[in-house]
Amino acid sequence: MKIKIINKSEHPLPSYETIYSAGMDLRANVPGPSTLKPLQRAIVKTGLFIELPIGFEAQVRPRSGLAAKKGVTVLNAPGTIDADYRGEIGVILVNLSNEDFTIENGERIAQLVIAKHERAAWEEVDELDETSRGAGGFGSTGTK
Repeated sequence: MKIKIINKSEHPLPSYETIYSAGMDLRANVPGPSTLKPLQRAIVKTGLFIELPIGFEAQVRPRSGLAAKKGVTVLNAPGTIDADYRGEIGVILVNLSNEDFTIENGERIAQLVIAKHERAAWEEVDELDETSRGAGGFGSTGTK
């Protein structure tokens, strides 16, 4: 599948690192280093604009290495980019660590996953089919 993209950054287009990769790295497109203090959040621009086909979304997800090593993650993970959005892709980063984190131009800050989705049509009813789980939620299927 081909997706139209405009790249207004100086960085290469997102690409899959291996044949098995689901996501492509997004890079910060910032004029200079900026600091994200503990518990601070910021929208970090990428310089990328995309045109997705109807029936697809782009999911902005955290990079596991950045989260594990630095405590920095995507706040609204996964963030959804709808097929009709034409603005610049921004990543809402949050610093969950106790140390300042410096965002450098070109730094890999998130992953982008292209996913097909379905559209649901609601069918209003008076009752739902019974299951063994019933209304049990949050840990109700066991503790192991």
